[in-house]
Amino acid sequence: MKRLALTTALVGLAMPLSAETIGVSIPAATHGWAGALNFHAERTVERLEEQYEDLDFVLTTTPDPGTQVSDLEDMVATRNIDALVVLPFESEPLTGPIQRIAESGTWVTVVDRGLSQEGIEDLYVAGDNESFGRIAGEYFVENLEEGAKVVVLRGIPTTIDNERVEAFQGALEGSGIEILAMEHGNWSRDDAFTVMQDYLSRYPEIDAVWASDDDMAVGAIAAIEQADRTDEMWVVGGAGMKEMVQRVSEGDTMVPVDVTYPPSMISTAIELTALAVMNEGLPVSGDFIIASELITQENAESFYFEDSPY
Repeated sequence: MKRLALTTALVGLAMPLSAETIGVSIPAATHGWAGALNFHAERTVERLEEQYEDLDFVLTTTPDPGTQVSDLEDMVATRNIDALVVLPFESEPLTGPIQRIAESGTWVTVVDRGLSQEGIEDLYVAGDNESFGRIAGEYFVENLEEGAKVVVLRGIPTTIDNERVEAFQGALEGSGIEILAMEHGNWSRDDAFTVMQDYLSRYPEIDAVWASDDDMAVGAIAAIEQADRTDEMWVVGGAGMKEMVQRVSEGDTMVPVDVTYPPSMISTAIELTALAVMNEGLPVSGDFIIASELITQENAESFYFEDSPY
């Protein structure tokens, strides 16, 4: 209801007296979730520019933290942006540059990967990373016996990765389930494939894998299949990639469940930022958190979208 009310309010915005410019800086489509993020960002920008003739956007995508810092500096210096929507490539390197932009008086919305210092942004839009990790951990506890051995694939070093992992570990406390190893797969299929190969060579017994992302789950499964160990373990990823949701719906024992984390959150962030800059004083600051849900064979149909890019 909260998102519905805010989005509806956006439709009725009064036109500003002068043009406003919103900068949007997000990671390049280096993996499936980021590709869907780009898809939703581009379409939201196109829709809002058509709707409001006095609202302009500058959208950039970045392959690394250094390029993103340069992009932000250029937005401020050459486009004189009134607001910024930014999904940091990594938390630590972007905290200082974004803080300087916020201190200059520019409205800042941070999406998904939070900054390493609290209180910098005006608005924070993200999935519920604590519930993302906790829901996965609870599934492991409910479906593995005491003494079971699991491995973990972490994402890119960011605050959200920390939140997910801490919640997952918290859910496993007291269960007797042993985490053999946790290494960064960087939300990349290729990196996850390499890490999983290493796990398979090091550990003769693995009962389950928490990949913490569907792209990494795909890479991990490829390594498991190559090693001919598919009968030994199952894999839980996350984010609702349609290929993974389909496997869940079909009762694939290798992919028993998935956990939601919608890339469309970037649309919510851009819409709320437009609301903030075009109607100064409206209460759209604070945190906007989208809870995760467990996708099972029974409810998978509700989470499968054939035309989705992800």
